[in-house]
Parts: sequence; C-alpha cells; structure tokens
Amino acid sequence: MSYETLLEVTGLINDYVACIDADELERWPDFFTPQCNYKVIPRENADAGLPVSVMFCDSQGMLKDRIVALRNANVFAPHFYRHLVSNTRITGESDGQIKAQTNYAVFQTLLDGETRIFNVGRYDDTIVRVDGKLLFKEKICVFDTYRIQTLMVTPI
Repeated sequence: MSYETLLEVTGLINDYVACIDADELERWPDFFTPQCNYKVIPRENADAGLPVSVMFCDSQGMLKDRIVALRNANVFAPHFYRHLVSNTRITGESDGQIKAQTNYAVFQTLLDGETRIFNVGRYDDTIVRVDGKLLFKEKICVFDTYRIQTLMVTPI
C-alpha cells in the first residue's frame, strides 16, 4: 500500500460524501462501477453473517432508480445531511482491487433547524480503477446505530 493510494482513496470518499451533503444525488451513481453492490446494513446483521439490509442496490442502474424514487415518489421530511469521515485505511490490495475501511457519522438537520446524529458506522469498500479513475465496486455501510428514527431515503 502506498501513501498515494491512501490519498486517492481518501479523496474518493471525501468527494462521495460531499456529493450527498450537497444534495447532488443525481451524481451519486457515478461513484460506482456499472455492476456494483451498495448496502446499508445493521452491524448486528453484518456480524452474524445475515444478509438483510435496510438499503440494497446491485447495479448502477438500481442506484439511479433509487434517486428517481427519492426525487419523485418517496414522501419524507425534507432534511440535510452532513457527513464526518475519519480513519480511512487500506485493509488490502490485490488483483486490481483496493479494500478500504472508513468510519463515518451522519448528522441530519430538518427544516426546523434541529440537528441530530442520524447514523454512525463504517464503510467497507472495494474500490477499482477504471480508465484511471477510482470507483466503488462495493460499498457496504455497516451502521452501529440500533434505531433509525425516520425513513432512510438518502444514501449514507
């Protein structure tokens, strides 16, 4: 693992959360390969090897559909996210794939101005280089928060 790779991965993760925080969700699928996995799963399920997650998409097309539904069909309280990410580390690198883990905390602010901790956990990422650009092949958001207090419509 090189320092340059760590910087690139950290840059990818920072750009990813900035996209979500800026509500530029139509760009969100562009961070992934066409055939990808995106999962938001409780830690207790991940630790027990149980596949049930609260959000699951297995292609870039499903990610795009998720955003179309969010914009046009879902009914939810308007809100803003602010991500804090830290301690990104490369956990493996082989066959053109980079494994990385990053801690995250997502704060949610509703239109009444109240901010609360919405979700906390870690990203377990598999990242590949496509045409010189790093993309997520798999992003598993393993959350420690035991209760989601509202509908989870926005990606973590």
